[in-house]
Amino acid sequence: MALSPQWLDELRSRVTLSSVVMRTTKLQKAGREWKACCPFHNEKSPSFTVSDEKGFYHCFGCGAHGDVIRWMTDQRGLSFMDAVKELASEAGLEVPRPDPREAQRAEERAGLHDVMAAAQAWFVENLQSPDGARAREYLKSRGFNAYTIERFGFGYAPESRTAMKQALSVFDEAMLIEAGLRILVDDKEPYDRFRGRLMLPIQDPRGRVIAFGGRILDKEKKDAPKYLNSPDTPLFDKGRTLYNLNRAGPASRKSDRVVVVEGYMDVIALAAAGIEDAVAPMGTALTEQQIELLWRLSDKPVLCFDGDAAGRRAAMRAATRALPMLRPGHSLQFVSLPGGMDPDDLIRAKGREAMDRLLAEPAGLLDTLWDHEREAAPLSSPEDKAGLKARLIEHTEAIQDTDIRSLYRRDLLDRFSAFAFPRRESGKRESGNRGRPFGKNAKFPSLEGASEELRRTAKANRRDTLAQAVVAGLVRHPDQIARHAEALLGLSAHEPKLAGAIETLLELSDTLEAGRGRTISGSGIQTPPPDAPYTFLVEGTDPQAAREELAEAVALLVEKPALEAAIVAATARFDTDPEGAFAEQQRLRERKLEIESRLGHMARKRAAAAALQDQAAGPDSTESDEKEMG
Repeated sequence: MALSPQWLDELRSRVTLSSVVMRTTKLQKAGREWKACCPFHNEKSPSFTVSDEKGFYHCFGCGAHGDVIRWMTDQRGLSFMDAVKELASEAGLEVPRPDPREAQRAEERAGLHDVMAAAQAWFVENLQSPDGARAREYLKSRGFNAYTIERFGFGYAPESRTAMKQALSVFDEAMLIEAGLRILVDDKEPYDRFRGRLMLPIQDPRGRVIAFGGRILDKEKKDAPKYLNSPDTPLFDKGRTLYNLNRAGPASRKSDRVVVVEGYMDVIALAAAGIEDAVAPMGTALTEQQIELLWRLSDKPVLCFDGDAAGRRAAMRAATRALPMLRPGHSLQFVSLPGGMDPDDLIRAKGREAMDRLLAEPAGLLDTLWDHEREAAPLSSPEDKAGLKARLIEHTEAIQDTDIRSLYRRDLLDRFSAFAFPRRESGKRESGNRGRPFGKNAKFPSLEGASEELRRTAKANRRDTLAQAVVAGLVRHPDQIARHAEALLGLSAHEPKLAGAIETLLELSDTLEAGRGRTISGSGIQTPPPDAPYTFLVEGTDPQAAREELAEAVALLVEKPALEAAIVAATARFDTDPEGAFAEQQRLRERKLEIESRLGHMARKRAAAAALQDQAAGPDSTESDEKEMG
């Protein structure tokens, strides 16, 4: 819907900003303006001002600034159009209609709002009737007082298939069906959807009733669902709606937090205890649209689920749903309640303070992923650990933001390496791939002896610059050895000529020091060939960039022998499957070309880095280097 700047200016001029702000924030007159403690951050002395003449509010503490429409979106949590419509209704302005069809749909929705409001009033009335006795007893057993019952609009739907039709006879039955209050099945007589249930209204951000949720009260109806929600209607889309958003929005602006719990009874229990910034999805896992709604209120919503298996599954579903959406500054946080407890149970047993302590120390999304996958299956064998690593990498691949994906991958793989290859005290390291101990009686009693071993291995493989550079790079960056240990061990099984160097690196990973300090050097292989095309071997390269390129070099080194073996196998199948073998051979050769292309890219980066290094060193240094090389 296109709204002209002139029309929006007219809307702002007809609404007094201070009168709108006063509804949720206490203002004090200060000359020709108003002042208050800022509702967007906690403060003790007022730094928030409202100017009706200028038409904007401003906080000198946190920088919050905007007009009356911005106030409705930021403080109330409304969408732009919902804010405009609410203000226009107060100002007596008609929002421009884009086309006749949209106007007709708007009228239909307005009619359905009337239906839902009438249904809500009828449910509330029934709660106080003799038929509502069981519902009142249930509310009493939950400890809800009269204020909470009235505030959240509890009601009761009588045990009848036609009571609603009779009570709302002023509306056409077709509207009752479209609003989800009555059910039409084939050509049978329609009947009431909610029967014998405690009723709760579900409201949009503007506080209008758009749907209902009903809890069963008759325990004998074992086949009936415990909770029943309205179906999707022109007013209600359960995947785009959060229960209690209309009340939690303003509260979260003050707390700078929004808490997500599993159901609306959990929301009400928290509100009754004084925790006002809680919302709940509509009986399903969080959707992408609901996560976006949450991010309007808080950069890192806190998801608080029950501590049982179902709660843990719900947390992981939300985590995996959010991964592709992650963007700088926006994530999710998680709190797990003690086993078998929901928020109401915890508050009853240990008081609100126990809930506050949990909410004050949530776990991050990355921590939650790591803990879940580490505990998802036994990790008693190398295959189990490889499965853990594969699951972690699969999670990171879902992240669309390249920077966040890279950071998640590095952090999770670092955790995996520390878990799968824990450091041991020097002198007590267990045997390596060939069973050689490292300590005072080891075959390599000193770093110099290890250097000789690595040098011999490197000389035996001098034709393979990539292998030589990877070994040298790991010596230069020994903190990366454990990270790539699994891949290196697999490589040594396929490349016996590299086994000695790999084993030595693993044995010495705790003893080597990063950089150019006390490490394998001198006549060893740390000094690569002068033309080795890898920036992770260039002095002064950014450490993080060096580690990332080294990781890629390890991956390419591991893939090369497997690729060569696959090409040989495909060639051998020509006699029995010429077409399939040819296609496979072409695919493998294309991949081989990709690897060579990537190595060429590394070489160009190395040349550029070397050129910059030469420029920084100056002509005298370059000349001396050339003499030394000669």
